[in-house]
Amino acid sequence: MRVGYTIFILFISLSLLGFVNVCNAHRLRYNFYKEICPQANRIVKRIITNEIRTNPALGAQLIRMQFHDCFVRGCDGSVLLDAVNNGSKVEKDAIPNRSLKGFDVIDDIKNAIENVCPNIVSCADILALAARDAVSAPFKRRLWNVALGRRDGRISLASETNGNIPSPFADFTSLLQTFNNKTLDVNDLVVLSGAHTIGVAHCGTFSRRLYNFTGKGDADPTLDPTYADILRKQCPNPANPNTTVEMDPGSSRSFDKHYYHILRQNKGLLISDAALLTNKESESIVTRLQRSRGLFFAEFARSMRKMAAIDVLTGNDGEIRRNCRVVNP
Repeated sequence: MRVGYTIFILFISLSLLGFVNVCNAHRLRYNFYKEICPQANRIVKRIITNEIRTNPALGAQLIRMQFHDCFVRGCDGSVLLDAVNNGSKVEKDAIPNRSLKGFDVIDDIKNAIENVCPNIVSCADILALAARDAVSAPFKRRLWNVALGRRDGRISLASETNGNIPSPFADFTSLLQTFNNKTLDVNDLVVLSGAHTIGVAHCGTFSRRLYNFTGKGDADPTLDPTYADILRKQCPNPANPNTTVEMDPGSSRSFDKHYYHILRQNKGLLISDAALLTNKESESIVTRLQRSRGLFFAEFARSMRKMAAIDVLTGNDGEIRRNCRVVNP
């Protein structure tokens, strides 16, 4: 009887262990490629380091691309797909994505990795690593860790960007709802908005604040008047679609907490930036990030890990694309 009971317990233990192992196999892991493609991280870092020497804006470009990927169908590399000949439009054809840059860098990384580890490293993982390394490059250290093991999606639809990618014209309620839909909270909203400390925005994304905020030819009263005058000189009316302005004036190539200082000065460029001051909880987070010395970097790392895990494909879901621009035949 005791022997039978022991065997029964052993069977249950092994069954549970097997269940746990199966579950763990379908989770992202920091050392996912350690045995199957140990060169992957080094290849990404090498190419990013070389590229950023001639394109210091690459960090802003790639982290924006990762945001836009993860907010539509999860972090599955679907934003990288090109349209096929059937006339259907993919994510990168949608208006919010037409200004995305850096696709060629992702292609270069993918080609280099495929040469040493064919059919192993996903485009979704490459994008996550490349964005991290490009933002981190000036610091000579990793600003956040990237868990790996994503697989690539096979579907990309321009129509699915509507209501999923946070709009630069959104108020606080809309922004928070969009983030909540992706399992992100108000702290993530404020922290990830801090990525606006690097990069630029096109005049058309904020010109309404300068010339016709309520439809009566007026300016947004919440925008600092002196800053508004500066913006009008850079962006005459009507807006030139090719003209860009620093998101964080005077600090657009420095990844730091300066974004929260300009918010407090009513110099947030976009309506969605200014919206962070219209909610008490959000405003208190802005103030905390502004005043604390190192909190922004710690919080940004935490929120990036959360965002990079949105609806990921793992295990047998999706595929490992051979070319990031097209699904496998």
